[in-house]
Amino acid sequence: MIKSFSKLKKQNKEEFRVPKTTQDTIPVDTVYKDGIFKIGNRYTKSYRFLDINYAIASKEEKTGLFLDYGDLLNSFDSSVMVKITVNNHKIDLHKFKEDILIPFKEDGLDEYRKEYNEMLLDKLKESDDIVQEKYLTLTVFKNNVEEARSYFSRIGTELSSHFAKLGSKCIELNLEERLKILHDFYRSDESEFNFDMKDNMRKGHSFKDLICPLAPEFKHKYFKLDDKYGRVLYLSNYPRFIKDSIVSELCNLNKNMMYSMDLISIPTDEAVKEIERKLLGVNTNITNWQRRQNANNNFSAVIPYDMEMQREECKEFLDDLTIRDQRMMLCNITIVHLADSKEELDNDTELLKSVARKFMCDLSILYFSSRQLDGLCTVLPIGLNRLNIIRTLLTESASVFIPFRAQEIADKGGIWYGQNAITNNPIFCNKECLQNPNAFVLGVPGSGKSFLTKEEIEFIIMRTDDDILICDPENEYSNIIRKFGGEVIEISAGSKDHINAMDMKDGYGDSGDPVRDKSQFIMSLIEQVSRKGIDDLERSIIDRCVRETYMEFERPTLKTLRAKLLEQQEKEAKALALKLEIFTDGSLDAFAHETNVDVDNRIVSYNIL
Repeated sequence: MIKSFSKLKKQNKEEFRVPKTTQDTIPVDTVYKDGIFKIGNRYTKSYRFLDINYAIASKEEKTGLFLDYGDLLNSFDSSVMVKITVNNHKIDLHKFKEDILIPFKEDGLDEYRKEYNEMLLDKLKESDDIVQEKYLTLTVFKNNVEEARSYFSRIGTELSSHFAKLGSKCIELNLEERLKILHDFYRSDESEFNFDMKDNMRKGHSFKDLICPLAPEFKHKYFKLDDKYGRVLYLSNYPRFIKDSIVSELCNLNKNMMYSMDLISIPTDEAVKEIERKLLGVNTNITNWQRRQNANNNFSAVIPYDMEMQREECKEFLDDLTIRDQRMMLCNITIVHLADSKEELDNDTELLKSVARKFMCDLSILYFSSRQLDGLCTVLPIGLNRLNIIRTLLTESASVFIPFRAQEIADKGGIWYGQNAITNNPIFCNKECLQNPNAFVLGVPGSGKSFLTKEEIEFIIMRTDDDILICDPENEYSNIIRKFGGEVIEISAGSKDHINAMDMKDGYGDSGDPVRDKSQFIMSLIEQVSRKGIDDLERSIIDRCVRETYMEFERPTLKTLRAKLLEQQEKEAKALALKLEIFTDGSLDAFAHETNVDVDNRIVSYNIL
């Protein structure tokens, strides 16, 4: 027996107790505000990690992610029990409405908001209505909670670093979040969950009262939680080769279910001794077999295939441990799924078994009611492993059960951008949450670029109070902007819409001197119509005239500035006035008159015709 595993197994041993109440089916003894559970002599902590786009990654990217995930598994020492959980659960409709639907504002646009919200709810019905969340639960054996907190604090930093390499993010779960996971499983029909630790303590209530099922029943091959039927299965047979898509396909069932993989890492020195011992036993068996054959004068007998394979596998396993930086891990995989009826439960079980057989694996049912309860406590992200079912794997073999699939985007306050091609769930993105909110809309002609842009403009108008500026060279957006109360400004030769280029309002410019900023703008304007540009002398004249114009006039225009240039004695001023003539009396005089449009409207579209 491996010493570290034998010690861990002894620590993990629990005294058998027959549950006398519903609360007894939940094996948590004490909970702490920071999300730590105390179960007997062990402390557990859960982290939620975000999904990444593994399914659509290229072969090279998958290889890199696979190796990085192996490094993550190698980072756990033999004193900690690791549980990786994939939780399929129904979308919380109440939270969805609160985070995604647009609230009414009584500003004349509520009819559009109502239509948008109804569209989102219809899209939600068309989707799988199932979201996946992924958790990492660690179990350690410490003398007190302070030692456990110190350990979890240290390892939390390491986890964040490893998940960052994968392109994911590790988020520590607090007490309410951990209890809500159990509540949503045990009471899947109840969407709301409110837990106040101080209020519960004041009333003398147990935290289990809010999360435990009302009337659980554990049968020979299944269990029943109120009106729901459930069953726990475990992976009983592993092939020599497994594809990395096994977890994503097992968790593709559009039902409430959980997949958990328990891992215990074995120190390399103990693993090497164990494999050397097994290799010595295999060589001894081969030697004894050859001695018996020689005693029967059969000196040309070939070593049996199974013995030869055992020796080769032991040698390969030993090389992996000593040369390829692999670690021995003891693994246990369990799955629990829920259904509305016994018939539906049986059909779902057969579907899961067929998916496992596709990968040359076997999913077996846990028999007897006590084993179903033990399996349920094992598969939930509590931190227990009550099943003495283990399989020896190397790091690479364990990494094949990679839990990543496709990243879901459901930002609070986000707008709808379509549906995820892999998960079929709607995509809601809030660009304000991104590090870089800028975006390009690219596509072949006719692919819907303009439609997507118009749709996004409408959503932003309805949801936010942001200013929206549109440069519209083909007059595509005018109808939408007018419908939503925006201002459409036509900028062209002979247009009746005018914007005074000399207008200045409070807060104009960035330097703190608005006149200087306006002077710089006029310089750049004149420079655009001059092939040779403007020299330092001309810049000085422009700066002087702009300052004098604002000193003499309250609301000057470009015509006022040109008149001021003509008053100057320098011949360069006359030349500048001539250059400015096209903007004041020529065909580009749209900016030389008093402003007659609403440029203060938060929605402005500039039609450049």
